[in-house]
Amino acid sequence: MILFYYPGACSIANHIALIEVGMPHKLISINHEKKTEDGRDFLAINPKGYIPALETDEGAVLTENAVILHYIAEKSGRLLPQGGISKWRALEALAFMNSEIHGSYAPFFRNFPEPEKVRAREKLAKAFSILSDQMGSKTFLISDELTIADCYLFWVLMVSGRSGVDLPENLKSGYERLRGLPSVSRALSEEGLLRGNS
Repeated sequence: MILFYYPGACSIANHIALIEVGMPHKLISINHEKKTEDGRDFLAINPKGYIPALETDEGAVLTENAVILHYIAEKSGRLLPQGGISKWRALEALAFMNSEIHGSYAPFFRNFPEPEKVRAREKLAKAFSILSDQMGSKTFLISDELTIADCYLFWVLMVSGRSGVDLPENLKSGYERLRGLPSVSRALSEEGLLRGNS
């Protein structure tokens, strides 16, 4: 299985999940010219042109973060409760972060005018408040067990500083807990994101 990624991008959620479940995989990075590190045209692999993309052992290419995370959970039988409302809460949180938070980061990754950044900050502050309420005093977002929602949450919180929005205290603590997981440390190291690696 091959994960096409860009260091520090949202694809790190998939990278963390693959490590966490022990699924064998190869990493291939993509550059801004849409070329893979081994010189291939990434658009031939994923015509959408963005990461993440996961090439399965069967040769199919999956895209979209939430779908890849769900695929990893289904294939491994881990990181997603097998039944009950917790399964749906994890998927709900994943969809919420993908639609309401990820998209709201756009003004801070590109040169958007300040009024759009102000609107995005307001939306992000509200979204972080909702996630904070959902997490409460639990170890992870959905429960005391790590799920695919937490893999994505790590990236959401990792890049939150670009927006200038203060995180609620329990999300700050949750980020530090996630950062301390061996799977997260390994993903950061493999992507060259640990201090001293960049």
